[in-house]
Amino acid sequence: MKAQPDQETEIKLYVLDLDKIERRILESGGRLIQSRIFESNLRFDLPDGSLRRDGRVLRLRQDRASYLTYKGPSTRTDGVVSRAEYEFTVSDFEMARRTIEALGYQLTAVYEKYRGIYALDDSLIMLDKLPYGHFVEIEGRDIDAIRKITEKLEINFDCAVPNSYLKLFEHFCGQFNLDPKKLTFAALANISITAQDLGVKPADR
Repeated sequence: MKAQPDQETEIKLYVLDLDKIERRILESGGRLIQSRIFESNLRFDLPDGSLRRDGRVLRLRQDRASYLTYKGPSTRTDGVVSRAEYEFTVSDFEMARRTIEALGYQLTAVYEKYRGIYALDDSLIMLDKLPYGHFVEIEGRDIDAIRKITEKLEINFDCAVPNSYLKLFEHFCGQFNLDPKKLTFAALANISITAQDLGVKPADR
């Protein structure tokens, strides 16, 4: 039997105060699913760049466990992104990396973040701290469900960020002479990035 991918439907929002968002989640009846942990992500592509060109993603992630993820091309409606997704755990991070590279894929970027996960109603809320700022990702069954969560949390749905974390990084890395392949806390340790640098608007202002 052919495995069916999950359908990922989510919105990304840039915020100034993650602690305030967390309080609103809990005050609205939400619950903690995963306390904040560090993530290291490796992004891969074929030598011709065809995965990125086609809007596809191949990623190896490590936090408390290791995961290999494939995401198909996305569609966007009112800032909400929907795409097919396959994800599964791997027992050995380094062996998975070597296997991916042996198949002809090349490492194109490394990016880091801290992520906490909450559940509210029938949606998941991810609170992300990246080297260049704070973000909220809301994953729900459809646009209406996601919009209701933004209303409960008093964040502006219309400030949805259409780009991935790596694309946001590429938007300003040239300005600060940064390597677009290294979105790490060490690389941005002494750099202050504003919403204007990112080309986004704070959703909690």
